[in-house]
Amino acid sequence: MRNWTISLILSALMLCGLNAYSQQGLKFAQVSDVHFSTYGKNTTFKLTGDSPALIDDAVNQLNEIPNLEFVMFTGDLIDKSFENQLTALMPHLANLKHKWYYAYGNHDTCVGGYLTPEVYRGIIKENNPNFNFDTNYYSFIPQKGYKVIVLDSIIRDKITSNGIISETQLKWLDEELKKSQKDTVLIFTHVPIVEPFSSPGHRLKNASEVKTVIEKYKNPIAVFQGHYHGAKIIQEDNVLFVSAPALVSYPNAFRIVTVSNHRNSVTFNIQMKETNEVNLQKAAKIMTFGTSVYAGEEKDRNAIITIKK
Repeated sequence: MRNWTISLILSALMLCGLNAYSQQGLKFAQVSDVHFSTYGKNTTFKLTGDSPALIDDAVNQLNEIPNLEFVMFTGDLIDKSFENQLTALMPHLANLKHKWYYAYGNHDTCVGGYLTPEVYRGIIKENNPNFNFDTNYYSFIPQKGYKVIVLDSIIRDKITSNGIISETQLKWLDEELKKSQKDTVLIFTHVPIVEPFSSPGHRLKNASEVKTVIEKYKNPIAVFQGHYHGAKIIQEDNVLFVSAPALVSYPNAFRIVTVSNHRNSVTFNIQMKETNEVNLQKAAKIMTFGTSVYAGEEKDRNAIITIKK
């Protein structure tokens, strides 16, 4: 009888342990290509004139989502690289109740302009008490068992929509991944490492080199990308490449991602949240050629993917 009681106790403790382990979850939002503008005019493909209403709606939706660890903006927060545009955006983001971070986009800082990465970062730091980084790329630990890595993929010595990860940054990325082989790693970048669709004028010039570094490591890794304004999810072995739709253009959406860390696997629950500004979304759809490319298939909008450790 005693042995039977001990077995029951041990089984209960093991079950509790497994449940506790499986509940180590992390929920965050990815918002990309806001292209905020105060100039009040929509352009072909982008509702820049309506961008204030779109970001306000996104903020309101995000504030209603409980237990968000952070919101990550994956580039092009503003449409024109002017200081007055970034400062005009700040009151809208001040209403966001969650911690937020960003990766630079090609629209965020300009060649030879006043709004350099340093000035841009200074404005962010003045208006975002949770942001305390002093470099263009950075990393942090949002929760035990997870590592966030934010890359700077922007070329700043000429006008181009292509991107690159510098050699110095590539070595840093390798070191960060080497230190995090027991973690689930979340990488955020504006210019995609794996394209959602072919666009030679927008692609990362040294994408193969960056992939080679990432593929050295076999722990679960997810890369969250922007720039192409299209929803796409691609899995390559232990690595997920998740491209985000744009907020400023159809389908005018963002992502909510819940990561569940189990003993032998990690599950990514990826959901797409569309704007509540239905009339704006309808207008954006009319302006967009090939809407299915940007909205993606259903498996690119919403997916549950498990990666073994």
